[in-house]
Amino acid sequence: MVETILTRVGHAFAKLLRIDLGPTPSPVRDETGTYGYYEHEPTVGDWFRGHALTAPQVRRYIWSLFPFLRWIGYYNVQWLIGDLVAGITVGTVVIPQGMAYAELAKLPPEYCLYSSLMGVLIYWFFATSKDITIGPVAVMSTLMGSIIIKVQAVHPEIPPPALASALAIICGAIVLFLGLLRLGFIVDFIPLPAISAFMTGSAINVCAGQVKTVLGKKVHFSTRGATYEIIIDTLRHLPSARIDATMGLTALAMLYGIRSACNYGTRKKPHKAKLFFFLSTLRTAFVVLFYTMISAAVNLHRRNHPAFKLLGNVPRGFKAVGVPKIDVPIIKAFLGELPAAVIVLLIEHIAISKSFGRVNNYTIDPSQEFIAIGISNLLGPFLGAYPATGSFSRTAIKAKCGVRTPLAGVITAVVVLLAIYALPALFFFIPKSSLSSVIIHAVGDLVTPPHITYQFWCVSPIDALIFFMGVIVIIFSTIETGIYCTIGVSLAVLLFRLAKARGQFLGYVQVHSVVGDHILNAPQEDPSTGFEDDTEMSRRIYLPTEHEGGTNPGVKIHQPAPGIFIYRVSEGFNYPNANHYTDHLETTGDRPWNDPGPTRAERKILMAEEAPTSPLPTLRAIILDFTVVNNVDVTSVQNLIDVRNQLDRWASPDTVQWHFAHVHNRWTKRALAAAGFGFPAVSEGSGPRWQRSIFNVAEILDGSLPSSMSQSHAEGSEDWSKDLETSLKVQGSSASSSVMGVSEDEIQVVRTDQKDAKVNTHRRRGRSGVGTGMAVVDGINRPFFHVDLTSALNNAMPDS
Repeated sequence: MVETILTRVGHAFAKLLRIDLGPTPSPVRDETGTYGYYEHEPTVGDWFRGHALTAPQVRRYIWSLFPFLRWIGYYNVQWLIGDLVAGITVGTVVIPQGMAYAELAKLPPEYCLYSSLMGVLIYWFFATSKDITIGPVAVMSTLMGSIIIKVQAVHPEIPPPALASALAIICGAIVLFLGLLRLGFIVDFIPLPAISAFMTGSAINVCAGQVKTVLGKKVHFSTRGATYEIIIDTLRHLPSARIDATMGLTALAMLYGIRSACNYGTRKKPHKAKLFFFLSTLRTAFVVLFYTMISAAVNLHRRNHPAFKLLGNVPRGFKAVGVPKIDVPIIKAFLGELPAAVIVLLIEHIAISKSFGRVNNYTIDPSQEFIAIGISNLLGPFLGAYPATGSFSRTAIKAKCGVRTPLAGVITAVVVLLAIYALPALFFFIPKSSLSSVIIHAVGDLVTPPHITYQFWCVSPIDALIFFMGVIVIIFSTIETGIYCTIGVSLAVLLFRLAKARGQFLGYVQVHSVVGDHILNAPQEDPSTGFEDDTEMSRRIYLPTEHEGGTNPGVKIHQPAPGIFIYRVSEGFNYPNANHYTDHLETTGDRPWNDPGPTRAERKILMAEEAPTSPLPTLRAIILDFTVVNNVDVTSVQNLIDVRNQLDRWASPDTVQWHFAHVHNRWTKRALAAAGFGFPAVSEGSGPRWQRSIFNVAEILDGSLPSSMSQSHAEGSEDWSKDLETSLKVQGSSASSSVMGVSEDEIQVVRTDQKDAKVNTHRRRGRSGVGTGMAVVDGINRPFFHVDLTSALNNAMPDS
């Protein structure tokens, strides 16, 4: 009822504004039993109804916010054992790594433990990845440290923990908002080379910054500048290394030695691969514990003057519990660094979760992962946590341990909780140089190996250049600048490829199936002499005329027909590339304004001399292959109109037909039809030109009439003619132009041709004996929209 009222109101306004809405025909059935199908244009109401949320969709949306409800009911002892092993193993790794990352973040070590606890404790409620471990990571910690240094230089009154908590809450709120709106697809705009460049450059930056601590140098120089400056300063001050270097370098050598030994043992004794794996996994905890014992033995009686730098006091329990302080001055202090922080959170987490999902044969929901990250960072600061995201090293360990469900994060949280309350006294003696070795060892795996870089080059040299550019920018500038550059250049390349997409003119080749050395269904005549019907073994395919795509240059590609061109759009048809397509499509341009052209007498002489001998056929039709076109816009359609008008001027008094194949979007058909495409055009000065219409028919689902059409046949041919005449009634005959350059005369001709096409189709089917179980596939009101190129070419060719 409401829809009917709105329709009437809309028609009234259209009549008042003199807008011709066109006819609204309904499906009818002709005398032979074949259905005449009229394709109705989509409406804005259809769009809203298609996108409006229904009650079941709302319920599914709420259900999807808590993925653990899908598997928690199936939890069993076998899953528990796998989660216990993985959770405890990751817990022994996250504790030393977390305290090591505290140095990068310029925060006390306990805050990294708080972040490790809250990340794994909250994530499992909203996770779609069983492998991911949320917590402090090297790159985010480095970025956090840089932000703290910058803000402290301007606002020393803002304490670093308060700044870190505020940043975590703001980042978490932004990411959570994106996840609730299901905008996880935005990460698809960041390509793999950009992610790899970010990870590689960041890892090099972190490693370079930690060498100073590993060597325990007395000389103070900044480790927060450009990577190349850090490397130069480190090499310059090598003689200032202290005894800390013995604790750091030997720890680093031990970490790599244990891993190499375990890998060698796995290759030599595959039956003990599980044992070697756990030995390799626990190497971080073992090395830190080993050097802590050495440090305790050396510095037990010299706590105030230790022989080398120690981690220091770590308070027991949670000392930072409370509501984080967030105000305008704090937000303004880090507002400029906020985009980089959000991007780092998203890139690391989604890249890692997708990678392990592919390896372990499951898929993740990026939007749901946004929610998990957002809530983890939104609630974590209430216990003192700073921004946390997915960790590559700990996720790899968790996956190799055979984790079964995200509930393993709870086990890791218990291990971290025990460490917070039971081990603070032991943490005091951990050498800082050994922790820096742990950082270098952990982030070293983030560096993209050479064979992957070579694969980038083989697949896409441009992507390989983007990768190298990103790494170089990070080394000679900052991580934030590298992030912006790689993403910006990647998007620029994407837009360039879209804007410079080049279509292809197509010809056809008659191909045959070959068994051994025998050609099945060899052609009996020259394929260029006529349009042959395809058979099962002999068929017609359409290829670029310039042998693009690697086709055999020796194969002869035939032109479709004299005066007919087939043009394939390669990458969508929208405003960025529409002009590029049409420039390529135009075969003739307007004369310059200062070229008067030949006189009337000269034109007569030229026509008399050249017309009989001209080898070029008259342009009759253009067929556009819209296979890859999902939608069009005003700009792209207007470009088509401009080309159509230009070609019609040169083909005058005839007009060029425009046929479209593989248009599968109703809104695209509506846009083209509004611009006068999809039906025969009018010849200037000669009225409508009759066009043979060829339609494809197919069987109805069950061979019977649909309920909506079941009454038309009983009414007989007289009622059918009456309904058809009513549905195709011509409204208006003025010659004034309408929107998109379509005149009412053209609309009138369109309706007349539609009627002629209907009658013609009816007669042809009567002769061919099409039965009652057949119906046309596409709407007969748009005879120039075709299901494939063969139908389009059949329709565009002149009558024989």
